[in-house]
Amino acid sequence: MILDQIRAEQLQMPKAERFRLNDLLSKLELKRATYYDERKRISNKFDKYHEVKRQMMIIAQKYSMRNRFTAGYRRIQVELERLGIHLAGDTVRRLMRDLDIQVTIYNRHQNRKYSSYRGTVGHLAPNRLHQNFCATKPYQVCHTDVSQVRLANQTWAYLSVMTDEASKEVLACQISLHPNSDLITRTVDELIRNLPDHACPLIHSDQGWQYQLPYYTQRLANHHFVQSMSRKGHCLDNAPVESFFHILKTELLDGLPLFEDITAFQM
Repeated sequence: MILDQIRAEQLQMPKAERFRLNDLLSKLELKRATYYDERKRISNKFDKYHEVKRQMMIIAQKYSMRNRFTAGYRRIQVELERLGIHLAGDTVRRLMRDLDIQVTIYNRHQNRKYSSYRGTVGHLAPNRLHQNFCATKPYQVCHTDVSQVRLANQTWAYLSVMTDEASKEVLACQISLHPNSDLITRTVDELIRNLPDHACPLIHSDQGWQYQLPYYTQRLANHHFVQSMSRKGHCLDNAPVESFFHILKTELLDGLPLFEDITAFQM
């Protein structure tokens, strides 16, 4: 633009002698908004990521829900790979910021992390995974945990899940108003129903009190399941299920009105 050329030439002049942008716009009878729109258009014309951004916007809109973008940078990166577009994660995140299509993080205070740790109250199994999440076949390794979600009536709903490390499938999911032994038992029973015959996965959990008591440990032993536990205070030892709950809350629950009660939540 001629205006940009004038401003570039003025950089060689003393600051006191330069024209102000508003004066130049006035002389050219050009509105400020029109000037910036034209600059943006010209900039986009020479943007090497222009087509990539267009594809990213299509992907983001594909995964939008209730007028919110729910696709994180990893999902967008995978979708771009399928289109033959190979970008580093940092580049994808930067372009997402440029397009303003980032996922909105859920309210951490509203859905604060539930902790079932009560010290040693029963059997503590060794950590057999050591953060080596490398299962390649389904039903070899499962991860379990409990999380909470606030309801509109100021109570909490508790979700107990079993996820498959290899397939990422949710093999069991139970909901209750109380994080008690019944909730955990129902979760294990659902897992058993959904497993193929002769499957004996390793079941990894944190050191929550529910996972230390005989009703749980004996139930696993009766079905020849191998028990494994995270180290105290090391949530990354159970990262696959922690990631599941994070995605559940950021991509599904965030932006929804609070469920009226547990019946509405279960539906």
